[in-house]
Order: sequence, then C-alpha cells, then structure tokens
Amino acid sequence: MLLTLGLGFSLGLKHATEADHLAAVSAIVSERQSLRESARVGAIWGIGHSASLFLAGLLVIVLGIAIPERLASILEFCVALMIVTLGSRLLYVTLIKNQNVHVHTHTHAGLPHRHLHFHQGQDAHPVTQSHEGVHSGLSRWRTFLVGVVHGLAGSAALTLVVLTEVMQRGSVLLGLSYLVIFGIGSLAGMTIMSGIIGLPFAIAFSYSRKLPQVLQLTAAVASVLFGIVYGLGIIS
Repeated sequence: MLLTLGLGFSLGLKHATEADHLAAVSAIVSERQSLRESARVGAIWGIGHSASLFLAGLLVIVLGIAIPERLASILEFCVALMIVTLGSRLLYVTLIKNQNVHVHTHTHAGLPHRHLHFHQGQDAHPVTQSHEGVHSGLSRWRTFLVGVVHGLAGSAALTLVVLTEVMQRGSVLLGLSYLVIFGIGSLAGMTIMSGIIGLPFAIAFSYSRKLPQVLQLTAAVASVLFGIVYGLGIIS
C-alpha cells in the first residue's frame, strides 16, 4: 500500500511537468511580478486539477463509470483551445501595455470595430499613456478553472490506473487514497514548476521595463503555437 501511494505521489509530481500543463501555466505566470505570486498560480491550478481528478475518480470507483475515449479526446481538444486562448489573451494584454500600441475603436456601417494601432515616430497624434498596472493577470477563479479542465482531460488515463488498483487489491479506500496522494503530488509539482517558470519574469520586472514585455510576448506566441500543434495532433 505504501509503495502504491508513493508511486501515486511521484506520478503526481511528474504529471505537473507535462507540456500542456506548463504551456497553460506559463501564460498565466508571465503576468506575475514575484515568485510568491507565481507559486500561488501553481497552487491554485493544482487545487482545481486535483479536485476534478478526485471527482472523476470517485465516479469510477463508486459507480463504476469509465470515461469514454471519445469524451477524453474532446476534453483534450478543449485543453488545446484553452492554451491558444490563454496565449492570445496574453499577447493582446502585452501589446496594449506597450506605449507604442493602443486600441482604436470606430464603426464600419454602424457596427463597432476595434483593432490594435501601432505607432511610429512620424505619427501625427501623440501616443497615449500605457495601460500598465490596469491588468493584474488572470483571476484566481479562472486559474482554478484552467486546472479543472486539465484535470478532467487527464482523468481518463488516471482512472484506468485507479480501477486496476481497486480490482487487484479489492479496496475502495486504496483507490481513493491513491487519488488524493496523486493530487497532492501534482499540486506540489505545479507549485514548484510555477515558481521556476516565474523566476525570470520576477527578475525582469525588478530590473527592466521592456524585458518583461519581451518575455511575455515570447510566452504568448509559444503558447499559441503549442496549443495549435497540440490540437492538430488530437484531431489528426
């Protein structure tokens, strides 16, 4: 039993380092200006992730409901869309913070239309103040929701492991304990990884005004590209 639970904790730590998890969390962490805030993002993500995994596993263990492969694929594709959305949001927020970029709002045929306007030195009108300080990053409940979606998407493979353990050992308690320990491991792993990812951003915010934007733009583009490739891999 101890070996099984130890394996669950180790797999939980490893689970937090999967590429789709890191891509999503990186887009969120990049807006945080301290290691504490970055680690908090990972913890909130981990709580949402563990909660959805536990509920899904509970359905499997208690009611014997297995997650269909088709539903698992749909949930994985939702993760890909979510990563693209997070990256796109970060790209938009980073650009409108730039003093050389702002949003123009006007109408075409009576319909409101918004687009980004990039200023050059020869522009006739002055550049407005940047929006820096307005955006505090993705809210805690949205970060929690990102973790929930990741947990649901990864629940199919995990619940198969739990079912196997329950069938072999004949213990519901062991299955539930495995889920809890796995969740704790993934929470700890993502908290650590978020702190590591947030380190260069925290340093950049402390010593430079432009470097954070460069890092954020890099993280945004990387997240969008990864999400697209990840999604294409699921539907192909």
